[in-house]
Amino acid sequence: MPRGDKSKYTDKQERKADHIAENYEDRGMSEKEAKRRAWATVNKDDGGGKKAGGAGQGKHTGHPAAHKGSEKGGKAAASRTAALHSASAKKAAATRKRNATHHAHH
Repeated sequence: MPRGDKSKYTDKQERKADHIAENYEDRGMSEKEAKRRAWATVNKDDGGGKKAGGAGQGKHTGHPAAHKGSEKGGKAAASRTAALHSASAKKAAATRKRNATHHAHH
């Protein structure tokens, strides 16, 4: 099988790669690099393609990359001061209030 052949990947894995690549592109990355990183993430999560013909098909993988968000988010939130947190909450409340009055007129 030639390098880069995606025939052993499931539809779900392909959808996952497309979704990840879209997010990278939205953040200003080139399409080529976004696709490369997306497939690297799918491989890291699932251990490669899962269709019949390859070793270890159907094995549970645990999706390690998908669980990293909470670790990083927790650190970021914990490092913010109470004043920053309060200011952010006040800003959000003002935005919700402004949007509520704006949407009520439509």
